[in-house]
Amino acid sequence: MSSKRYKKLTEDSNTKGDIFLKLISEIKKNCTVKFDESIDLSFQIYNKQKKNEINIRTSVNLPSGTGKSVKIGVVCEDSKQQNAKDAGAEVVGGDEMIEKIKSGDLNFDKLICTSSMMPKLAKLGKVLGPKGLMPNPKLGTVSDDISTAVKNAKSGQVEIRNDKDGNIGVSIGKKSFSDENLTKNFNAILDALDKEKSNNNVKGNLIKNSFITSTMGRSFKLKLEKSI
Repeated sequence: MSSKRYKKLTEDSNTKGDIFLKLISEIKKNCTVKFDESIDLSFQIYNKQKKNEINIRTSVNLPSGTGKSVKIGVVCEDSKQQNAKDAGAEVVGGDEMIEKIKSGDLNFDKLICTSSMMPKLAKLGKVLGPKGLMPNPKLGTVSDDISTAVKNAKSGQVEIRNDKDGNIGVSIGKKSFSDENLTKNFNAILDALDKEKSNNNVKGNLIKNSFITSTMGRSFKLKLEKSI
């Protein structure tokens, strides 16, 4: 059942859709709660290609950041732990940290691991996997350049991943962001999807439908200015 606040939001949503720049003002007008709402994109892809499922999983460094604070955990050798801390990681350790993770101590939002420590960490798939915390080279979270990996995660790195039904959800910032900064992040997402389309050898279009909304606002159909 919709709340009174939600019912007061714009009733004349453009069901035919519009381009990103024209919808931003409408989205922001729908941000009527007291906190700084996120601006979120949702894509539905054609997730079948010649009877094979399309699997998209990559990371994108948003040029304008996400506006969110991310607590980073790092599993690495003793010699790299200070580098991880200097780069901004809050939880850093080696074998002792792996033992804590094994016991269910997941005091971080994102986990980064060096390649040499990954075989030990990989055994904890049942603990990390369901939480979406298992490091992955495609996402830049398995890296021997710890400083860069931590800085990327801190500065606005997001994951793009489709579920089994072909849906992708990703945040591109906050209501408080300028239209210009939101547009930069939006274009970065589209560029990443276009690249994934090529990587998956997709023939024809990858994106079937796209929508934009805020955390507590209405959803608007989004028209892409170029086919992906």
